[in-house]
Amino acid sequence: MSAVTMDETDRAILRLIARDASLSLAEIAAEVKLTPTPCWKRIRRLERDGVIKGRVAVLDQQALGLPVSVFVSVETSDHSADWLKRFAELVAATPEIVDAWRMSGDVDYLLHVVVSDINAYDAFYRRLIGAVALRNVTSRFAMERIKAGTLPV
Repeated sequence: MSAVTMDETDRAILRLIARDASLSLAEIAAEVKLTPTPCWKRIRRLERDGVIKGRVAVLDQQALGLPVSVFVSVETSDHSADWLKRFAELVAATPEIVDAWRMSGDVDYLLHVVVSDINAYDAFYRRLIGAVALRNVTSRFAMERIKAGTLPV
């Protein structure tokens, strides 16, 4: 997908929505100095063009009883289409995995896993290694989240 042409008003709308997706159309329009109809048309265009993929609530890990973030590096010796299909299905079906990336370099995949405690991570790990053939799995437990944000606009 190529970059979409946007002006400063579009970017201002995106910054507002990224900061607080619960803002009303009237609030967004007033902030960017548009009336609601042209503002709505811009938002719809940004959605249609795939710039806005959806709107979500940011949930608190601690409040949900899921305080442990683990970054899991996965290496495989099998790079076949069949293996990748099985791995992608496993990732999609595993709620503990909140982000997954295919990487360049010495690690094939990087997973962000969120769990309640070390026992929950061990259960996740056992399911992971039992589901697909892996060469190496390395787990790094986050001590503190220093920054969380949205894409720069």
